Amino acid sequence: MSQRGHVVGLRADGREFPLEAAIFRSEVVQPWGTQTYYTALLRDLSELRRMSSVIDQLNRRLRSLFERVPVAIWITEAERVVFANPASAQLMGRPNPSDLLGCSIFDFLSPTSHAPVREHLLNLEKEDATVVISGAIRHADGTLREVELVVAPLPDMERRFVQMVINDVTHRTREKKQLLRSRRTLRELSASMVEAREEERQRIARELHDELGQQLTAMKLEMVACLRDHPHAALAERAQGMLDMLDETVASARRIAMDLRPLMLDDLGLADAIEWLVQEFSRRSLMGVELQLDKNLGTLPPKLSTTLYRIVQEALTNISRHAQASRVSITLEKLSQDLQLIVQDNGVGFPREPQVRRVGSFGLLGIRERVLMLGGSLTVENALTGGAVLSVRVPLIQTENPDEIDDETRETIGGVFEDSIRGTLE
Repeated sequence: MSQRGHVVGLRADGREFPLEAAIFRSEVVQPWGTQTYYTALLRDLSELRRMSSVIDQLNRRLRSLFERVPVAIWITEAERVVFANPASAQLMGRPNPSDLLGCSIFDFLSPTSHAPVREHLLNLEKEDATVVISGAIRHADGTLREVELVVAPLPDMERRFVQMVINDVTHRTREKKQLLRSRRTLRELSASMVEAREEERQRIARELHDELGQQLTAMKLEMVACLRDHPHAALAERAQGMLDMLDETVASARRIAMDLRPLMLDDLGLADAIEWLVQEFSRRSLMGVELQLDKNLGTLPPKLSTTLYRIVQEALTNISRHAQASRVSITLEKLSQDLQLIVQDNGVGFPREPQVRRVGSFGLLGIRERVLMLGGSLTVENALTGGAVLSVRVPLIQTENPDEIDDETRETIGGVFEDSIRGTLE
């Protein structure tokens, strides 16, 4: 039999201190009778009381911090709210945080958020790690607020608490959607401008080839006839000079027309246009070019052919100006429902250290925009063997609005794209 209790002790200096006392009664039978003994155990509670006071003070400070912080915070146990700060009540349009206590968190979460939150809570019990969950909370007025839940376990010896920090991302999400819509609008405008520019190039190239070319040819024939009819030595010398100038003018007109838009792209197709482009590039730059074209390309949509031709043209311009390369390889092949274009050089590659973007650095940016207009993906990186590799993959079947797809699902461009001098110049 025992009794326990708290008593006050008195130290030698007269100061009182708390004690825990336990008194045990025991009886011992002796030959002359039964004797009763009492044993007292005393424990000094001074340090325990001091630590308890410190813990209480810390708890009060922590609670005060939770209540004053402008971020919504819940502490839950078994999916029920046991603590809610004023910011969480304000987030949900409730007048008092006590209105949330004892309620299930799923009373406030939107139905679409139930499954992912439950799944993460189960994983939290197994892995004991902090997770971030995207969801929505229902406001008292019936509207939904998009939120991010930062969920983490709170260690406790006997009970399992979970802390939830709730970040309202409604405005951020709305601004992100507006930004995406603006980007889509700008991309549509850019696509219209590119298409209009291609049509204008095609028209000018056709006029240079057909009208101006024919007129220059007619002038040359007239000059030849004049030279034949009037074989005067002085006149013949001047006429021959004019014929040479006409030949140069015809050649210049053809070159300008081809640079604007090779007519063979419309008449013969992408493969022949790329072959001509590569021949001209190799002749002008003195670089060796290895060209591999899939023989089963077939007839491609005009928009797709034009875009791929311009990408090859821009990539070769980039290489000639900045790569310091001696060889280039170009591969265009059909892969199931996609076309893959790979342009690789043996030049200096992209700088490892970040560089400052220069004014007018729109080459690879322009390639990227062209690729995204087709709903494709672009990868730009350094090759393991040296030099750089540009890889483009676009679908053969073009949708009306490829920009409905998020850019992140189809665009893989590392920091080398943003930071390289060569990658951002041309």
